[in-house]
Order: sequence, then C-alpha cells, then structure tokens
Amino acid sequence: MKILVTGSNGLLGQKILAQGIGEPQLELIGCSQGKDRIESFSGYEYYELDITDRSAVLDLIKRTRPDVVINTAAMTNVDACESDKEGCWKVNVDAVDYLIEACRPVDAHLIHLSTDFVFNGEDGPYNETDRPDPLSFYGKSKLASEELVINSGLRNWAIARTIIVYGIADNMSRTNVVLWAKGALEKGETIRVVDDQFRSPTLAEDLAAGCLLIANKHANGIFHLSGKDTMSILELVYRVADHFGFDKNIVESIKTDSLGQEAARPPITGFILDKSRNELGYIPHSFEEGLSILNEQLKAIS
Repeated sequence: MKILVTGSNGLLGQKILAQGIGEPQLELIGCSQGKDRIESFSGYEYYELDITDRSAVLDLIKRTRPDVVINTAAMTNVDACESDKEGCWKVNVDAVDYLIEACRPVDAHLIHLSTDFVFNGEDGPYNETDRPDPLSFYGKSKLASEELVINSGLRNWAIARTIIVYGIADNMSRTNVVLWAKGALEKGETIRVVDDQFRSPTLAEDLAAGCLLIANKHANGIFHLSGKDTMSILELVYRVADHFGFDKNIVESIKTDSLGQEAARPPITGFILDKSRNELGYIPHSFEEGLSILNEQLKAIS
C-alpha cells in the first residue's frame, strides 16, 4: 500500500512517516512546502509541494498514484487564521478541495485531519456524532473542509479529529504547548496560564498510529483521536512541572478573557474515544506516559 503524507515536514507528518517505514507492506511518500526537513531517518520519497497550488496537487497525485492520502497540512495558528482569513481558507479549505479532486481518478483513500475547534466547547467531551458549532474562523475553516470530504463522493474517506498535539521532531517550525511549558518552566520566570480551557493533549506518536490504523483498516467516517486524559491548560502545565521537577509556584492562574486573544476558544472539549477504540483498536498513552516518551526523545537529542 502506497501512502502519501501532506505536510510531512510537520510534527504529525514526520511521526506518520517514521512509523510507516517500520511497516514493510507500506510505501511512503512525503510532501511539504520547501525542502525535506527530516534528518533522523530515511526510507521514503519526498516531493516539494505547495498544497494551495491546484495544478501541482493534481500532478503529484496523478504521478505517484497513492492508495492513501493523509492530509496533515493546515494553518493551525488560531489567531493568525482570524487575522488572515483568506490565507487560512486557501490552506484549510481550497487545498482540501484540490486533494479531493486529485484523489478521485486514482481512487485514493483520503484521510483528513481536523480539530476539536469545530465544537463550541459548551458540552464536552464530544463524540463523533455531536453537532459542530465552531467559534473561530479556524474552526469554521476546518468544519468547511470536513463538509467537503463528507460530500466529496469519494469511495473511501475518513476525518481524524484531534486535540492539541505535542511532541518533538526534526527542525520544527513551531513549538507546541508541552514544549512551551517545559521551556518556560526551565527559565524559572513567572508564567501566566489559563485555568478555564480544558483539553485532551495528544502525543504525536499516538495520533500518527491512529492515522495508520485508519489507513491499514481501510476505515471510513469520522474518528476522534486524542489523548485519554482531559485537563485544564493550567493542570497540563502543573503536570509538566511535576514530571520534569520544576517549581509550580511560578505559574500564575488566569482567565482566557484576560489574554485579549483575537479568536475565541471553546472552553471545554475533550473526546469520547469509544468509536476509535472499538473500530480501530486505538489505545493512546496517558499524559504522564507521553511525557516520559518525550523526555527520552529529548535526552537522545541532547
């Protein structure tokens, strides 16, 4: 089975390729904007791709003829999406339309990544059949892309929703909440953290495994793939402090409203994982287990 991963320079894209090359039945193709940034492993093809270029998307998929396309490429900075709606729509919606068009003639199974931000956060945790109601333009763009996939007419499609993904990869272009918390705590300076947003942080390795389970099982439909533990962002930072032995007294609890962020955030999300467990065999790590895995990776790098 040939799998093409868009956004392969990103955290999730790298983890999917890393896990996929360990499966002998898989042939892996990575594509992303710019040069290949992965240095720690090989065993896959790589192509530069601007996913907002329709002709380039159509040409690459026509040439490589993948059995599965896993779309991890997205504009995920929530406030940037609010201030650059046109740019957000090009990456998060128009590009998905191009992928659908490209997948149709080669009968590729499209697996599209989405987010808990399609929900308003009033009734979390959520299952796959709960009604989306996004608060931010980012959430609206991801819901629009979901609707494109659902109504695409593709024979095989899946949507994998997830929640704040954390981990470490080669030459990362942006950080994530766990790495930010660890770095901030290490400095020993006061940090301000919201206590009124609740999420289920997701280890990148778990999400990658979930995406490959969907591919290997030829699964269709919407799947929730996240960590198993739901907590406030404040508790997340406290648990990072405990795990790595940092002082929690430097953490100041604040409310979301005090930040003046451009985009609204859902207060409480979290996912019910029963469908993914039962249909895919998805078994995520606990948050502490994920931190231990990340710690070992950081030690290996240093």
